[in-house]
Amino acid sequence: MADSCSESELYGVVLYYKFTPIPDLDQLLSFYESNCHSLHLLGRVRLAPHGVNVTVGGKLSNVEKHIDAVKLISLFEGTDFKLASCHKPSNDRVAQECGFTSLSIRVVKELVTFSSHPLLDSPEISNAGKHLSANEFHSALQSAGKHVEENSSKRVVLLDARNLYETRIGKFHTPSVETLDPEIRQYSDLPSWIDKNSEKLRGNSILMYCTGGIRCEMASAYVRSKGAGFENVFQLFGGIQRYLEQFPDGGFFKGKNFVFDHRVSVGSSDGTVLGACILCSSSYDDYSSRSRCTYCRMLVLVCDSCRVMTSLYVCELCQTNGKGVESGLSYESGKLQETLTCTDLEAVSTSDHSAHSPHSLRRNGNMTLRKLRILCLHGFRQNASNFKGRTASFAKKLKTIAELLFIDAPHELAFIYLSSLADPNPNHISASPEPNFAPSSKSCNKRFAWLVDPDFNGKGDDDWRVADSPFDSLQYQQQTEGFDESLAYLKKVFSQAGPFDGILGFSQGAAMAAAVCARKASLKGEIDFRFAILCSGFAVNMAEYEQRSINCPSLHIFGNDRGKDRQISSQVSRDLASLFDGGSSVVIEHDSGHIIPTRPPYVDEIKHFLQRFI
Repeated sequence: MADSCSESELYGVVLYYKFTPIPDLDQLLSFYESNCHSLHLLGRVRLAPHGVNVTVGGKLSNVEKHIDAVKLISLFEGTDFKLASCHKPSNDRVAQECGFTSLSIRVVKELVTFSSHPLLDSPEISNAGKHLSANEFHSALQSAGKHVEENSSKRVVLLDARNLYETRIGKFHTPSVETLDPEIRQYSDLPSWIDKNSEKLRGNSILMYCTGGIRCEMASAYVRSKGAGFENVFQLFGGIQRYLEQFPDGGFFKGKNFVFDHRVSVGSSDGTVLGACILCSSSYDDYSSRSRCTYCRMLVLVCDSCRVMTSLYVCELCQTNGKGVESGLSYESGKLQETLTCTDLEAVSTSDHSAHSPHSLRRNGNMTLRKLRILCLHGFRQNASNFKGRTASFAKKLKTIAELLFIDAPHELAFIYLSSLADPNPNHISASPEPNFAPSSKSCNKRFAWLVDPDFNGKGDDDWRVADSPFDSLQYQQQTEGFDESLAYLKKVFSQAGPFDGILGFSQGAAMAAAVCARKASLKGEIDFRFAILCSGFAVNMAEYEQRSINCPSLHIFGNDRGKDRQISSQVSRDLASLFDGGSSVVIEHDSGHIIPTRPPYVDEIKHFLQRFI
């Protein structure tokens, strides 16, 4: 970088957001691209039709020039620019994870993803809670709810709008006020927590806080949208950062404020260490090592001594859900090894660095960024390996946002081939009177199915045999058995290789995935996922489909009438899509037959669907 900071030069980071209608996104995008590049700023700029959210850093004088330029734009009148001078990024891994090795400017649908559920609209920011300055917030805590509003005797509760790993190193604490910690992995889980714990909030004066304020804007508006009993919501203006500036000794805030840039955390002069190592429970509050839970990838606190002993960690949320490092994972020769014991399970990652490990989180010894984990179910008479090969281009297009993991279905099929002498057409003249001899079974991979014919007799033979009749394009209609075995198998996969964000099925795999979606409520705790992608799918005849629409966010991809899918007709796939709740399902019809399309605009629509869940 031509204007990079020398060791003697001051470095700075600025955080700011603004909720306001943006009349010309392209013009604002051009401004940020020109301004940030010319000032050699690094970090993240997010633009949406309803506002901006920015965290950028660079030479302090250049950051100040950026703020001055932004203030000249009338849209940003009244914006709170939180500027901090700090050290230059020295930890490459931390800087990379926090986005401070490059400049990322993107137009997004939402500045912060309040919920991953497509049916839940973001709350109206105009209905957000009343802003309290750091001094007002401090006074409210001092008076323990007696004077949040004039003549009000309501009880005061504190609501922390941050993620669990943030709260573990610092939070507000006063003996006279209850602090509610939702203990969530990600911000998009907060609406669900609010819904389930609304009685803890109803009728009280609610003081909310987060790092810099933006998450409270959304969350406070959501609480207030619940109506009577939820009117008295207040939020700390400028977040913990502004509070610590006003109260350098920490005030009522104990520990450190977690921040999403290379500083990692910012403490007060008090120096209290609130956090503890997840393994030995010794006092510890440094996330610089970027240690993460083996299962869900959430940041965890692991002290220096414990990191020398092991690299497998399980966060407290996964521990609560019964996860443990003894469940099939081992660490040998400095690499994470996968030792799953599911029968005939072949889990294949799309990432070269984790080719046989759905849990693998490392690249060249460094922790990777969180991606969606999607379990992929192949079609009839396929296997994990060839389905992975056929979707290689698809996986490559999604590599920055999703990791695809492939498994073999549990029902092994016999080797079958057609003989040219068995041609049912008496008018057909074969070019050769000889049969089409079968290849050696040793040179062919086994093939599997999720659903089988009623007369299926178990494991296929090792030798090839001639098919009894020509292959029927409607054969999928006869494959109605074997669901219970496949369901039990998927439960084992989710238990040993999970968690998964989504499930993708192709053809018969889509039929299996759809049937699982129909039973999603009854399978809670055993097969949990947030969305389904059903490609060239069809519905098997099950009672669940007849009761009600399937309530699961879903993406349906299939060939249109012009696409001429010779295996599954477009109408059959449309019929399957119609079984899902119309408010949470998306349909993509393409003209490419029995495949998953990877060219624009189809792949862009697929990415748009997936970005809802990131």
